[in-house]
Amino acid sequence: MSLLHGLLGNASEKEVGSVEKDLAMIISDGESVQKAYKLIRDLIILTNKRLIYVDVQGITGKKREYHSIPYTKITQFSVETAGHLDLDAELKIWVAGMSAPREIQFSRSANLTDLVKVLSYHVLNA
Repeated sequence: MSLLHGLLGNASEKEVGSVEKDLAMIISDGESVQKAYKLIRDLIILTNKRLIYVDVQGITGKKREYHSIPYTKITQFSVETAGHLDLDAELKIWVAGMSAPREIQFSRSANLTDLVKVLSYHVLNA
């Protein structure tokens, strides 16, 4: 992730293997990480069962909030791809019981095709 994208808060793709170790306490038996994205210090993870948003807090980053969204609770999502002059793409996810969608900005270089395929598959088959 470039410094500019980091300062703008855009997410970029992260290696799945490095994320699985950090999620050992929250991942259930039979659950596996399929895609992961880093947003400055926060993480967006797509597993075979749910979407997990990890909010890293505090100066040291040791305090973390794990927001788990089962695919069965995602009612819809939209993707806005980056244009020629845009620096980012955007994913919006509507969750049952929430009034507004969760919006996530992605860097231009993030492979949203893979993310959308994984999300589509799980939301449609939930």
